[in-house]
Amino acid sequence: MRLEAAARMDLFRKLWKARKLIVVVFIPLSLLPLPLIHPTSEACCAYVLMVTAVYWVSEAVPLGAAALVPAFLYPLFGVLKSSEVAAEYCKDTTLLLMGVICLAASIEKWNLHKRIALRMVMIAGAKPGMLVLGFMCCTVFLSMWLSNTSTTAMVMPIAEAVLQQLICTGLADNHNDSETAEAPEDDSAVTDKEENLDKNHLEMLYRNDSSDCTKQELSTLSEVQTGEVNGLGLKPISNQSFIRHTNGHLPQVSIEIPNVKRVKARRDSQYPTKRDHMICKCLSLSITYAATIGGLITITGTSTNLIFAEQFNTRYPDAKVINFGTWFIFSFPIAIIMLVLTWLWLHFLFLGCNFRETCSLSKKRKTRREMLSERRIHEEYAKLGSISYPEVVTGVFFILMTVLWFTREPGFVPGWTSLFEKKGYRTDATVSVLLGFLLFLIPARRPFSSSSPSSSSSSCRDTDDDSESDPLAPMITWKDFQRLMPWEIVILVGGGYALAAGCKVSGLSVWIGRQLEPMSGLPPWAVTLLACLLVSAVTEFASNPATLTVFLPILSALSETLLINPLHTLIPSTMCVSFGVMLPVGNPPNAIVFSYGHVQISDMVKAGFGVNLIGVAVVMLAITTWGVPLFNLTEFPAWAVARNVTGSL
Repeated sequence: MRLEAAARMDLFRKLWKARKLIVVVFIPLSLLPLPLIHPTSEACCAYVLMVTAVYWVSEAVPLGAAALVPAFLYPLFGVLKSSEVAAEYCKDTTLLLMGVICLAASIEKWNLHKRIALRMVMIAGAKPGMLVLGFMCCTVFLSMWLSNTSTTAMVMPIAEAVLQQLICTGLADNHNDSETAEAPEDDSAVTDKEENLDKNHLEMLYRNDSSDCTKQELSTLSEVQTGEVNGLGLKPISNQSFIRHTNGHLPQVSIEIPNVKRVKARRDSQYPTKRDHMICKCLSLSITYAATIGGLITITGTSTNLIFAEQFNTRYPDAKVINFGTWFIFSFPIAIIMLVLTWLWLHFLFLGCNFRETCSLSKKRKTRREMLSERRIHEEYAKLGSISYPEVVTGVFFILMTVLWFTREPGFVPGWTSLFEKKGYRTDATVSVLLGFLLFLIPARRPFSSSSPSSSSSSCRDTDDDSESDPLAPMITWKDFQRLMPWEIVILVGGGYALAAGCKVSGLSVWIGRQLEPMSGLPPWAVTLLACLLVSAVTEFASNPATLTVFLPILSALSETLLINPLHTLIPSTMCVSFGVMLPVGNPPNAIVFSYGHVQISDMVKAGFGVNLIGVAVVMLAITTWGVPLFNLTEFPAWAVARNVTGSL
């Protein structure tokens, strides 16, 4: 019996290891009778859609590879020609993303993001409540223009340095953290250990090319032996640990985590007091939530926004309502309300309700540890030196790109595109690609200056030897661009466009809409709420881009069938798909924060559930108030009527 049980367990283990291969082979074979028994265009398209959706949700193959399934199955089943499918994989948003990545590469290369983050935290101060709010504000701002993953990876090391300063000061000063003190006249009493806190680092690389790791593999991080640092399998100093993400963000980010001597795994006993542990939890979680909130504000803030914009404009080409300006006007109030409510929720959950103690800006109420934390932040900022010429150029391009996006077609006044004779030729991608191209041409060294950018300031993180010797070395190189360009997301978005095109040509979207006619008795707000809750639940376990790509065609057909303005359901669903914040596997920023060891899964579930409810409530408030006049949601638009009539034919 024991031998049989052992053999059975061994068989189960082998099957579990081969689960991806089983899904890859079994799913297409089990669904194959559908197109064979019903050899219609709708059935063939449904087969391709279901196979691709299962591959995406299960992540049995990398997301980019799964997105290539329509490229060969559509021509094989006669749904679309190969040339027609290929055209769907490169759209206007691909060029928009490439231009934005050029600017992001310049921002990271010259450490402009670090200067912005440290300056905003310096303004906020070191009181726990204000410190959390300061980090959230700078994270939201950076996440508007950079990917959520990249922003979290940039800000977390800065936050970790501040948290370790609090911990080390508490260990040295024990219970003196509750005593208030005047600002000291001499800060030289700080020990060498505290001043040199950042000498030991732990480096983690987030690699997109290791795409065989699933979210389930991320979740097993907490099951590693507790003898390793913080129970997450992160080896001690100088060992490399990899968290492979598959949620549609920048592919490779190098992170340095300041490290102090850790005796055992992170637990409450490592922190001077329980309150210190609560501060660490609050600040860590606030950064991942702020990155999610910031990604909602702009069309380029996260890949799901880009997927929505391109699929919407492709499905409804006559609808000239979604651009950078209209999206910003709608989403910016949402982000501000969510930022405040999320900060209040985290403060209540981890720091309590004594806002006078945690948010006071008075120097007389600061503890010794808070003053040392402020000093640490000022030291980090001083290391950057004076602002350099490349930082100035990057900042100017950053502002110029934003202004040109806003003024292209603002709606209430003629934009700069009205100066051209031919209309409709210029989009947001035109601006981003133009400015991104110029970054490859403009020298990183000040004209008529003999000093290199790296010698005039310490802001450049890594300059090549060639760029230091070449006086005409550009602001960014192709290697800088290639390091950040998320090619997997480009293919993933293209796969979504190909699926949408197949559903349109085959008539599958019309068939789906007819099956949803029983929901016609529901009011628009109820349909939107159900859609938001559904995508919010699914995205906790599936990647955000894949979830949205699957749901967008279904929700579009539902809106057309119920004669609801498609924007009434599509925009809230697009925003709610980003609220996968309850688990470390929900998105890469969650995994990054979880890997630092300050929070446990129970903390993320408890805090993330509240943030999820806040997000859905605020999005519903927006779409039923200021979203109505902005997008004219009270009536079924003419561009949707034309699409509906064409689809019926």
